[in-house]
Amino acid sequence: MKHTLSILVNNHPGVMSHVSGLFTRRGYNIDSIAVGVTDDLEVSSMTIVLNGDETIVGQVKNQLLKLPDVLKVQDMAYASSVQRELVLISIKISEVNRSEALNVCNGFGANILEMTEDSLLLEFSGNTRQVGNMISLMKHFGIREISRTGQIAIAYRNQESG
Repeated sequence: MKHTLSILVNNHPGVMSHVSGLFTRRGYNIDSIAVGVTDDLEVSSMTIVLNGDETIVGQVKNQLLKLPDVLKVQDMAYASSVQRELVLISIKISEVNRSEALNVCNGFGANILEMTEDSLLLEFSGNTRQVGNMISLMKHFGIREISRTGQIAIAYRNQESG
């Protein structure tokens, strides 16, 4: 079962390495990781997605809280949080399929960042399933390049689950 952990940490060099190292030492795989500074420049927010049952996730949370730079760990339940990824995709287009590509982009609400005679650069944000669907449909046109962020999450109305 996938779990999304939101982790607040002190914004110091090496903190991300210490946190990810904990996963490595324990033999847990990180499916996704995203880190960014918060409104407080001294604090960063890390979002880590991992597979595991409640026991494993509980162990990971306890181990994380033992790290000196970890301030808070929250398991973000899908039903009580907003979870998003961002993807930038450059695809091949031609005069023949340009309108089809634009229709797909419009259907998903993707932003067109640049369009040339033979390429389209788009930006799309959504949950993991939506991003996966967008990528799958863009393969039909031919993906030139793709860049996908890790997942980020925030709880609805300050709900906390851990």
